[in-house]
Amino acid sequence: MFGDLPFQRQMDPGSLKGLQLVVADAEAARAELVGRGVECSELMVFLPDGGTFLGFDDPDGNSWAVQQIKARGEKPLIPVEHRGRFGA
Repeated sequence: MFGDLPFQRQMDPGSLKGLQLVVADAEAARAELVGRGVECSELMVFLPDGGTFLGFDDPDGNSWAVQQIKARGEKPLIPVEHRGRFGA
């Protein structure tokens, strides 16, 4: 969860481990992160789709797993018209 609610401000930096993002293209996601100066693991491919991962830590020390599911590029979980003020 992202935000600035009172309970979120009570969490210690670096206390969240194993947060997960799902992307349609793990290679592109990794390139974007590395291009922004984020230290990431190499891609780990276990299965062609749904089994490709990479990991990184955010500046607070929370750890993230990024999983590739190509279908998310074709049919996102939240349609664009329902994404609110931040868009894509």
